[in-house]
Amino acid sequence: MSTRNLDKLLRPKSVVAIGASARAGSVGAAVTANLLGGGFAGEIHLVNARGGEIAARRVHRRLSGLPTPADLAVIMTPPATVPDLIQELGAMGTRAAVIITAGPGTGADATELNRRWRQDILDQARPHLLRVVGPNCIGFAAPRIGLNAGFGPPGVKPGPIAAIAQSGAVLAALADWGAAQGVGFSTMVSMGDMADVDFGDVLDALARDTETRAVLMYVEAITQARKFMSAARGIARLKPVIVLKAGRHAAAATAAISHTGSMAGSAAVYDAAFARAGLVRVAGLGELFDAAETLGYGLRPRTERLAILTNGGGVGIVATDLLLDQGGEMAAVAPATIARLDATLPRAWSRGNPVDIVGDADPARYVAALAALAEDKEVGAVLAMNVPTALTPPLDVARAIAESAASRAVPVLGCWIGGPSAAAGRDALHRAGIPAFDTPLRAVRGFSHVVQYRRGQRALMRTPPSIPERPRDIERVRAIVRAAAEEGRRLLTEPEAKAVLAAYGIATVPTETARDPEEAGVIAARLGGPVALKILSRDIAHKSDVGGVALDLLGERAVREAARAMADKARRLAPTARLDGFVVQPMVKRADAVELILGAAEDPVFGPVVMVGHGGVAAEVIDDKALALPPLDPVLAEEALSRTRVERLLRGYRGRAPADRAAVGEVLVRLSDLIAETDEIAELDINPLLVDAAGVIALDARIVLGAAIRGERAARFAIRPYPIELVQEIDHRGRKLAVRPIRPEDEPLLQEFGRRLSPEDIRLRFFGPLRELSHEMAARLTQIDFDREMAFLLFDGAELLGIVRLAADPGFEQAEFALIVASDRQRHGYGALLLRHAVDYARARSIKRVIGHVLRENDRMLHLAERVGFVRVSTQSGGDVRVEIATGAA
Repeated sequence: MSTRNLDKLLRPKSVVAIGASARAGSVGAAVTANLLGGGFAGEIHLVNARGGEIAARRVHRRLSGLPTPADLAVIMTPPATVPDLIQELGAMGTRAAVIITAGPGTGADATELNRRWRQDILDQARPHLLRVVGPNCIGFAAPRIGLNAGFGPPGVKPGPIAAIAQSGAVLAALADWGAAQGVGFSTMVSMGDMADVDFGDVLDALARDTETRAVLMYVEAITQARKFMSAARGIARLKPVIVLKAGRHAAAATAAISHTGSMAGSAAVYDAAFARAGLVRVAGLGELFDAAETLGYGLRPRTERLAILTNGGGVGIVATDLLLDQGGEMAAVAPATIARLDATLPRAWSRGNPVDIVGDADPARYVAALAALAEDKEVGAVLAMNVPTALTPPLDVARAIAESAASRAVPVLGCWIGGPSAAAGRDALHRAGIPAFDTPLRAVRGFSHVVQYRRGQRALMRTPPSIPERPRDIERVRAIVRAAAEEGRRLLTEPEAKAVLAAYGIATVPTETARDPEEAGVIAARLGGPVALKILSRDIAHKSDVGGVALDLLGERAVREAARAMADKARRLAPTARLDGFVVQPMVKRADAVELILGAAEDPVFGPVVMVGHGGVAAEVIDDKALALPPLDPVLAEEALSRTRVERLLRGYRGRAPADRAAVGEVLVRLSDLIAETDEIAELDINPLLVDAAGVIALDARIVLGAAIRGERAARFAIRPYPIELVQEIDHRGRKLAVRPIRPEDEPLLQEFGRRLSPEDIRLRFFGPLRELSHEMAARLTQIDFDREMAFLLFDGAELLGIVRLAADPGFEQAEFALIVASDRQRHGYGALLLRHAVDYARARSIKRVIGHVLRENDRMLHLAERVGFVRVSTQSGGDVRVEIATGAA
């Protein structure tokens, strides 16, 4: 349902507290006090079966006594009452509820009892489209409108940060810390058990909230991974999202499961998912607070390079080390800046970065040095550090920096180290809107979070290279999978697995099968040279575990004897396994090759995950791997490879030529395509994949099948793969045209297309002039979320004729279109063809309406839309006309 009716939660005009109380120490009393004391200007109604008054306000005995239905309800009554209350609220017209009450279950049956209770709540809510936050949460706060509908700390300051957490304790700690530090919040949501409203819903809502500049998240488990990834990728392009994931280790993950009632996936998969979405992950509450500090005060570095200004050389060096440890970059102070500092600082200053202005530095010296650094364009931000001395009170230095013009010319963050006197300095910086920390580590981390966000966004917008159409024989793969399924097998044999890889253009070692030792010997004699012999069994996954691999065998007799011994050992170690024969392969001798392992597996939360790492027999022991969420392109594949230790060997060393990294990336991309187009593949390993300067070759492979997924292809993917099924030919007035979804590597094509458009066509399409399609804009237009967006390109041969785009709302109620046809290819019916194609696609995705906003003077577009079936709905105040068509989708 996503953001439907969430406005009634985030911006309610009236609230009802059900279970309101004045009894000291009760949850009802705490929530009632927060509601009445927060300064909320809307109506507040109180309900309790006992009636009476609280703070001179009438307490209604039942909901039917309310004069009007409230936008938002806060429920604190016993569990058995909650489903009926939700039904009554929905019937009255209330469209959002925060359920603080925890489930009724205790003991061994708690999980199932609580699940049924939550489902009962949802069954009562859904007919009325009533949105539910919780249950089992501490409530919700919107400080900017004076609303505190929970039992967290009172007096939360309004500000630009949103905080959402599955743990009420973490949210309460953030609120209390913010009050002490002067950091304010736009929204605070305690997610609880997430029976209805989940992280994806809240992120979607916050993405459109202009008063929220950054988001802090505490996550124990994600539900509905695809919705979450779409929402997270969308909001992260607009504002920083910092996430703390609890349950990184097995014991903690078990606690997280019992606390939230959700299954948690592996920590490494969560890391891969957050990185793919562009979120910045932190390791603990301290880091989360540090991120809140820099983001809450709106630190916006000019570049990613930091200058350190300090009155203590030692602490400056410590801060430098910490910055470099975290992958940060020190600013190279320009010669002109050095000269200016020479003119104002004592001879003993450091003449570099860190800028050590010596222990007797007074406020004037700090301000002069800061002014010089502010004019240096290489400096992205300044970390001003102060250690207390008997010469100058830290408070005086803080006030001088806060009042200086330089602190407004360059972003500044402070680090005042010490006890009470340093704390007074930090308070002065906070009052001036400057983030201030008590240790170098916290200050550097706070800066690093902003830099990591910027780097992550830049990395995600890199344009992948255009690569040739990848060969694939889908029908061959399906035939192999179907044959195995008909035999009731989940494990493909090695020859079958290699045939699957070969069907997707992945080089494999030539492989022949033999029914018995004698045939294996004959094959070896024909191949000549040393061979590898392996057991062939549909039941044995790891051949080396049963002695099922022999290498460097030379000659027919050696192979025959090895085969007999291998079969005897396999029967002893795996007595129930069916032995189908042997596999014979020529030995591959590539002395400089590096062994990698590549694979794919199914995560219970995020679906398919692709892996690359150090391969060979000791792969599990070495434990060097990186995970990535498919679909992949060459840029994403290279990024995954770069996160492994083994990639250093691929660079070449001691006379060894660099290996073909691009070939490894291509195999990763092909594996991504394979699992996207073959839903039955549950696990896949290539181990080893040899890689050297000459390329790659797979020596062994294992594929495990699962049940086929019905419905949408690749529905189990957290990120919808490229919809290759939408590539098609269209007959148009006797010509064969091609239409396909846009690809990330289309950026150069899009920029060239933009240069073919007339200035007037650009103005009509983009509602204003546009000199050039920048990389950032082109990346956003080509790297789309195929689950919520679509862009179809129409071609005549290699010539791009036009583009139509659709952007659906998170609930898929409607999608907005945008259309452009090449200026020199108009009046040929291409626009109507593309627009009808987009409406047909929306209908197939069950999107109910397609709308568009057209400048009122764009007569040709308005007439085209009407020919396709759109109607003019309204004229907007900004000078555009809204057109709309119902798709007829249910």
